[in-house]
Amino acid sequence: MKTVFENKKKLAAWIIGIVAVCILLFLGVRHIDAVADAFSWCVKIVMPLLIGCAIAIIINVPMGFLETHLWAKSKKPFLVKLRRAVAFVLSLVLILGIFAGIIVIILPTLVDTVSVIIQSAIKIVDRINSISEEEIKELPFGQLILDIDWSHMLETMETWLKTQAKIIVNKLFGTVTSLLGVIIDLFVSVVFAVYLLFSKEKLKAQAKKIIAAWIPKKPGDWIVHAASVASENFRNFIVGQSLEAVVLGLLCLIGMLIFDFPYAAMVSTLVGVTAMIPIIGAFIGGGVGAFMILTVDPIKALWFVVYIIALQQIEGNLIYPKVMGDRVKLPAMWILAAVTIGGGVAGPVGILVSVPILSTISVLFREATEKREQKLALEMAPSAAGCESAAPSPEVSDTAPEGDVTPEAAARSDAPDPEPKEAEEKKEPPVKNTEQQKKRKKK
Repeated sequence: MKTVFENKKKLAAWIIGIVAVCILLFLGVRHIDAVADAFSWCVKIVMPLLIGCAIAIIINVPMGFLETHLWAKSKKPFLVKLRRAVAFVLSLVLILGIFAGIIVIILPTLVDTVSVIIQSAIKIVDRINSISEEEIKELPFGQLILDIDWSHMLETMETWLKTQAKIIVNKLFGTVTSLLGVIIDLFVSVVFAVYLLFSKEKLKAQAKKIIAAWIPKKPGDWIVHAASVASENFRNFIVGQSLEAVVLGLLCLIGMLIFDFPYAAMVSTLVGVTAMIPIIGAFIGGGVGAFMILTVDPIKALWFVVYIIALQQIEGNLIYPKVMGDRVKLPAMWILAAVTIGGGVAGPVGILVSVPILSTISVLFREATEKREQKLALEMAPSAAGCESAAPSPEVSDTAPEGDVTPEAAARSDAPDPEPKEAEEKKEPPVKNTEQQKKRKKK
């Protein structure tokens, strides 16, 4: 009686839970705008912490390597405690050095390119002012240039600037305020990342303890396994994509030096940095590089486009499979889809994290599918064995229906039954003693 009551209680709890979930889904769909605003507000609040997690994941890649190799054989307590701090400092210096090197290489060349574009535009304007109307008409779109009322256009621009000056000042002030907010959020993110890196074992143990205490064993084990798979995929993606970007940047630099393209160091660095974005990153860097080369030599810019397309084909078919291998475990089509969706949802951050997230989902779904197939195979095995045992034997049966006697059965019935071996042994006559027979004959 008690068991029936408990089953009914569990069933009632399940029904109430399902009804509550359905009501929440209905209200969420009906007020989707309010739900989206609330979600955006929550994401905005926790964004510094999410950025801190991303920074911790990136720094943990070289930091983990250094921790396993710094004083690996030493058992001195002082060195053991100092190992993590030294590994963190070296990793931070390495990553900041890479970013500083990229800025030093790209920024001066970018400033020079912008100045070249401005100077070219000034020369074009001066040349237009110095030539006559007949010469302007001979130029492509010359008549269209003459039909434009330049004085009216300048007056319109001056009026627009006067009316929009207050708005521009307010926007500049808002930009400065936003920049200060970004700096504060970045500081919070770095502090949170440092805390995560120095307490990762403790936080991991606490998370496992909470999961074991509040979540049933089976889903709790799945959550721990999913977190482990996600961590491995993020680490493999960062390592593989960084190595692939370095290789692609070096190949671009070698080719640009061989073919004497301008801005070789800057463009190859830009191509390597943008190659961190899978599939389409090298094309983005190549497009920017082609535009910069165009300001110097249009013919070489065209040849650079041809070269970057060929290099991208080599990278996609040879370098990427060799470097990444089974790190991502996704085909190129799904990688492109992940990059597109991630960029649309979360911008540059979404582009970088979308691939390892999709890879984690793919690994977990593949494992679930394999377990499901094994379960179905085990369920089908007993039924197949039962069908085999129920099937008739191919041997000839000794029994036959009434009225039907097979010749083999008749022959067996007519043949005499063989006597047992023991009976044969008993029927054998005993061995007679010859001496007793002789005495009887004498009498």
